[in-house]
Amino acid sequence: MSRRRRASKRSLIPDPKFNSELVARVINSMMQRGKKTTAERIVYGAIDELAAKTGKDPLEVLDHAIANMKPKVEVKSRRVGGTTYQVPVEIRPARQLALALRWMAQFAATRRGTPMPKAIAVELLEAYNGQGNVIKKRDDTHKMAQANKAFAHYAW
Repeated sequence: MSRRRRASKRSLIPDPKFNSELVARVINSMMQRGKKTTAERIVYGAIDELAAKTGKDPLEVLDHAIANMKPKVEVKSRRVGGTTYQVPVEIRPARQLALALRWMAQFAATRRGTPMPKAIAVELLEAYNGQGNVIKKRDDTHKMAQANKAFAHYAW
């Protein structure tokens, strides 16, 4: 870790099609090996598929689905007196979004046999309805934090 100064947060340029910073974050999280146009094609295809399946505004569906995916608490390992405790801690909003997008991309990639835009759309649709792999992962994270609530006094 650097001892000089904190890194400054860079401002995110909204995506060109929807002029949304959230969509830009989704595109950047889907990008691999610097291939942004491929990531844009995937995300825009998923958004079009969401609009076709739900009949609602796709940006509202996307926003609601990602809000459902975000974990609120997680456990961190703390070593106290030779023993390692799993201590529940609240998650910063930026990390909540990063975890949700990472989990979404990870579970969409595991859906073999389906094109990536369709896989992303299915993950988002399931999250919008409060189901699916990402929601299960979030609930498991919350259960782990709940089970270790006794060690919350070690959080600092």
